[in-house]
Amino acid sequence: MLRTAGRGTTPVAGQSPFHGVCWPDLLRGPLTDEAAVSDTPRPGSNAMNEVPGSSLPAPEPVRIGIVSVSDRASRGVYEDQGLPALRQWLERALHNPVHFEERLIPDEQERISATLIDLVDAAGCHLVLTTGGTGPAPRDVTPEATLAVAYREMPGFGEQMRQIGLRFVPTAILSRQVAVIRHGSLVINLPGQPKAIAETLEGLKDAEGGTAVPGIFAAVPYCIDLIGGPYLETREAVCKAFRPRDARRPARPE
Repeated sequence: MLRTAGRGTTPVAGQSPFHGVCWPDLLRGPLTDEAAVSDTPRPGSNAMNEVPGSSLPAPEPVRIGIVSVSDRASRGVYEDQGLPALRQWLERALHNPVHFEERLIPDEQERISATLIDLVDAAGCHLVLTTGGTGPAPRDVTPEATLAVAYREMPGFGEQMRQIGLRFVPTAILSRQVAVIRHGSLVINLPGQPKAIAETLEGLKDAEGGTAVPGIFAAVPYCIDLIGGPYLETREAVCKAFRPRDARRPARPE
């Protein structure tokens, strides 16, 4: 809540009309004040997109863990493409200022589970997205590692991801992506290819630009609401989040 001088107070000559406003209150959200201040956004990032004169409060900050699971990329055999693809899509889709926790790790079940626990329990991520390691090959163990740390499974996310993939290739039925809840965090396995990551999150458009097949991210903000996380605000040109009418806040200008 903004704290200002009481009614009837006469401003001092030359004094800013905003004298007495407690600006740090605007930063308070699910993160601590210290975290909100220390995670200063880069110029040009989402946090700098406030519309001058807007009466809406600043978007709530959010912590997101992004994990690329790959034996060869983690050894430096080739450059990882999963982390940049995840980061770029999220920065494009969200109004919220995002603090990213990035991890590049091999296909080792215990290592993956330990990374997810660290991101949720220690780093305090509200959302964790993984890419890679979800096929039927012996080294593909990301789903097992994710389920091992889960408090609840959210099967609808995996079901929809396979439906999207089947629009392109019949082998999408071999994918084993899962989504789970641990504490107050949503953890989702995504495909390994950057193009498939964007299609899965964003969904598919028809010839007129409307939604032909909904992407999974449309349901993510409300899920995070329900488990006690920050209010995620999406750019509707990228992904229109769905919430019940009584859970919506005023829309932010694009």
